[in-house]
Amino acid sequence: MQGEVTMRRSAEQTREHVLGVARELFYWRGIRATGVDAVAAAAGIAPTTLYRLFASKDDLVAAYLEREAAGYRAWFTAAAAGPADDPGARVLALFDALAEQVRPENCRGCPFQLGLAELPDAGAPGRAHTVEAKEWTRDQLRALAGEDRGDELMLVMEGVYASVASLGTAGPASRARKLVERLLAT
Repeated sequence: MQGEVTMRRSAEQTREHVLGVARELFYWRGIRATGVDAVAAAAGIAPTTLYRLFASKDDLVAAYLEREAAGYRAWFTAAAAGPADDPGARVLALFDALAEQVRPENCRGCPFQLGLAELPDAGAPGRAHTVEAKEWTRDQLRALAGEDRGDELMLVMEGVYASVASLGTAGPASRARKLVERLLAT
């Protein structure tokens, strides 16, 4: 194997690589349905390497959900960016971005709703990240539209994620923007 160059990743690069692989497997196949050995194999590392990075599957799941929450916050913030003096336009931009985000090739539902369903134990390490992501989203919507309207927008957003998984983007989710327009007009 003369001339072959082997690239070694740092521990942090390996950790990020594993989290990227875990994200694909946990999100598309399910947290419970995906074992640590499957994550290690898909990441091209030994299970012992994975356990050096994450003490347990619970720790891996928690890190995955924490990473998802950070990515979601960045997406939400960018999607709702706009003039501070026009929160309604910012909300509509958010729901336009949501319509793109939930396309079938990108989405099988909200990773936090899925995480909550798969982590029923309130003490599960990853569950806190799912709850925090939902609380943060609610706070952001309330900041944009007021307390009551923000809660209504939260219900619409949750409904989009939940209905897309079973009824697709042409189902009730396709009416989300019109509903949001009506909510903002009242």
